[in-house]
Amino acid sequence: MAIRFQYNKTSRQQLEKQLAVRERALPTLQNKESALRMEVKKTKAEIEELDKELEAKIKSYDKMVSMWTEFDPTLLRVKDVHLSKRKIAGVLLPMLDKVDFEIRPFSLFNRPKWFLDGVKTLEGLAELGIRRDFQEIRLSRLEYARKKTTQKVNLFEKVQIPGYQEAILKIKRYLEDEENLSKSSQKIMRAHQEQRRQQEGSVW
Repeated sequence: MAIRFQYNKTSRQQLEKQLAVRERALPTLQNKESALRMEVKKTKAEIEELDKELEAKIKSYDKMVSMWTEFDPTLLRVKDVHLSKRKIAGVLLPMLDKVDFEIRPFSLFNRPKWFLDGVKTLEGLAELGIRRDFQEIRLSRLEYARKKTTQKVNLFEKVQIPGYQEAILKIKRYLEDEENLSKSSQKIMRAHQEQRRQQEGSVW
């Protein structure tokens, strides 16, 4: 990134202000990146746990596979999903609070005894699946925010802050050289004037 500047005090002051803004913001961004990285790790672990739970429940129902062929899955549908929002490391994320199901009326007299338990089992599996999918959405948002924050940290840390520091140093050296040159010129001028006065004095 090329930083535009002029070799004068005003430009140097503007660059120093820009540098100070970035140096103040960098620790906050680093903390945010760290918090997001932790949250990403935590969400991945939660997804793994939900996967294991879902797999274990499905396996436990394997012995009932013949019964499931009699079961009518259209008896159950998702009626509503209750959401809330929460800020995590500065990122607004949707939170899954509750899943409401609707059971289509059916006659217990015309169905096997285990049908009601079957509905409850399906309800539990469906909620687990929805929670797992929901965590995937959260993970995607967290990873996007972490990536963006990491990019900004790298931009500040590796590009902009060193760039501003270098530009300020260049101006500082230029102004110092200019000042030294001015002082040297003034010394030479004074020496010439002194020499001229001495010459004029010796004439008289």
